[in-house]
Amino acid sequence: MNSVSMYQRIACLSTEAVEVLYALGAEDYVVGISGYTTRPARARDEKPKVSGFSSAQIDRILAVKPDLVVAYSNMQSEISRELISAGIEVHAFNQRDVAGILHMIMVLANLVGKQEQGATLIAELQSQIDTVKQQSAGWTRRPKIYFEEWNDPLMSCIGWVSELIHIAGGEDAFADLAQHHSARERIIADPAEIIRRAPDIIIGSWCGKKFRPDSVIGRDGWDHIPAVRNGRVLEIKSADILSPGPSAIQHGLLQLHILIAEWQSAQNS
Repeated sequence: MNSVSMYQRIACLSTEAVEVLYALGAEDYVVGISGYTTRPARARDEKPKVSGFSSAQIDRILAVKPDLVVAYSNMQSEISRELISAGIEVHAFNQRDVAGILHMIMVLANLVGKQEQGATLIAELQSQIDTVKQQSAGWTRRPKIYFEEWNDPLMSCIGWVSELIHIAGGEDAFADLAQHHSARERIIADPAEIIRRAPDIIIGSWCGKKFRPDSVIGRDGWDHIPAVRNGRVLEIKSADILSPGPSAIQHGLLQLHILIAEWQSAQNS
């Protein structure tokens, strides 16, 4: 059963918080958004942009008079500290896996008195996950996937992306790095290590900029990688998978599954 919202004026410093609040029907409580917000598209027209991601002008956030600021991760810890010092209540999420995404939705739903809508959204996302798992369960081989989150320096994927690769029927070539929260700890210092791990599929998702497959294909020695030889250097846009909210499941997981299914079909032809 729903209850009255604890908050009336919420500033969201990360795109997934905006996405969730709109999905819950709580958009009227949102008074400020991150400039990186992509979903829903209308939020960019309806709400003032009050921050970047790791940077913000505190005065701009204070100007929308929030009674709650929703932040994400250690990347926003300094912003959070300044807001707390200014007397603002801050809730900082830190979800790094699929369970964390679903938990974040539940907590936001509780904060705005939308428990029923939150439960419905979580059930829909879980159903999508279960469907993909069922469809990929019959595949006897999992393609090895190198997911490149950044190109300079080379960086492999964060935890929830690695988990989604597995759910979709693949194997993260750098699953050993995905457990690290810090981006620095997911840097691949030696590009030759990617050649050695021989991924079947390379997926680029350069956070905030367009992926250039030609620059990947042309890297020294990468013509020996199965993904490059077989023309499987592909893109999933960062907005579809690198934001730890519903879109990672609704859009990112589906695209991963399609790419893996195409690889499976090629093996059987």
